[in-house]
Amino acid sequence: MTEPHDTDVLVAGAGPTGSTLAADLLRRGLRVRVVNKAPHAFEGSRAKGIQPRTQEVFEDFGVLHEAQAEGGPYPLAGLHLGPVTAPWKMQQRSKPTPDVPHPNVLLLPQHRTDAILHRLLERLGLSIEYGVALEGFEQDADGVTATLSTGERVRGRYLVGADGGASAVRIATGLGFVGETDDADKTLIIDCTIDGLSRDRWHMWPRASAGACPLPHSDQFQVMIRLKPGDTPNLEHAALADRFHTLTGHKLRDITWTSAFRPNVRLVEHYRQGRVFLAGDAAHVHTPAGAQGLNTGVQDAYNLGWKLGQVIAGAPDSLLDSYEAERLPIAAGVLGKSSELYQSLSKHRVAGLKRGDEERQLGLTYHGGPLAPTDAPATKTLHVGDRAPDAPCTAPGTSRLFDVFQGPHFTLLAFGPHATEALPHLTWPAEGAELRRHTVRGGRGIDSGCLTDVTGQLTSIYGVDGDALILIRPDGYIGSIITADWTDSFAPTAKALAPR
Repeated sequence: MTEPHDTDVLVAGAGPTGSTLAADLLRRGLRVRVVNKAPHAFEGSRAKGIQPRTQEVFEDFGVLHEAQAEGGPYPLAGLHLGPVTAPWKMQQRSKPTPDVPHPNVLLLPQHRTDAILHRLLERLGLSIEYGVALEGFEQDADGVTATLSTGERVRGRYLVGADGGASAVRIATGLGFVGETDDADKTLIIDCTIDGLSRDRWHMWPRASAGACPLPHSDQFQVMIRLKPGDTPNLEHAALADRFHTLTGHKLRDITWTSAFRPNVRLVEHYRQGRVFLAGDAAHVHTPAGAQGLNTGVQDAYNLGWKLGQVIAGAPDSLLDSYEAERLPIAAGVLGKSSELYQSLSKHRVAGLKRGDEERQLGLTYHGGPLAPTDAPATKTLHVGDRAPDAPCTAPGTSRLFDVFQGPHFTLLAFGPHATEALPHLTWPAEGAELRRHTVRGGRGIDSGCLTDVTGQLTSIYGVDGDALILIRPDGYIGSIITADWTDSFAPTAKALAPR
């Protein structure tokens, strides 16, 4: 007899990764519990850069306006070289374009990111269970039975470990966490106020291996001090203030959070073990350079959420295997980039301060993966597995494609008369995520059944020059491009992604 499930998914960890996953599952109508070993939410600034691709994720969840209100742009760097302070542009500020509405990284302390996502969970009806640790679990063909520190045993369909670099879930799986930790390389992070230091620069003292980044909408800075090998710091607040004054000549005060970290560069050997999954720092840990770790974790969750929802609704289990196949190579590449930037900083190279398109994560693709074969049809600009770009369009209540994509559904766009004719006849199951169908037409005005490409930019951005069906996955990636044999070509896609 099958043991009943208390919940659909048990999530360990309430940081940005676990919270994003829980929100995505909840909006799909699933039962979710989130347990968090710490007694309260994270309180420090730690991971403070929200990349453009993650901003698009937050927009889909309806919380980007909160992030923008509580965050701000990155300031110019100010390099303190003896008596001279030289301005330095770490990254090019780009203007929004029709296909990339949020082109620049957002400066947002991690505790605010957590709070924004936690408020979202509250609105969705979930309360995080703080001070509750996962102590072990057993899994079988039908589910996972987890033991919590409260003594409760919880039966779920799936368990997701989003519980950080020291993940109890990962440790219990026995999966290898391959990489290295340099115990001789430590950095202090301090959230504090600094007297007499301007707030329009990210101040850096290269010779002292110290920096101070002003945190938006506050009088605080995030201070980073890289320690010399063998240096054991005194973490008393007065001692930290004395150290910073000796290094920079400036006084800090009102310390609210401190941390001493070692650069950890590790990647788990598998993201899945049966009904147990790993995401975020539980699966990959990075150096702090380039603001990549938090963003990669959020996008892990964004990839996994819709797949769990589809499989719980009846889609083939093989869909869950695509989580590792798509996300592990991405994490490996991001780890390499983060490590490269950190090594440049270690050698006081200016290149280590530079940030460009690669860090924005907009160009990451699943092309060539199990859901995006290399021989799949393509348009002039897009392959299956690429990020689905934004574009202007006119329809009731909307002026852009991202408004059309927003939500937990799939989106199917029909270009041209033959694709439009086939659109209503394509089969999609009622269970799982909904398929929303839209015809793209040229011209002006508003047609309740169409997306009007008034400027021609939508068709141009999507590279379509004839008839085509383009399927957009719930995580905003191209799921299929079909240019002929509409019904026969669409059927395998539906079979792979949707409940049977």
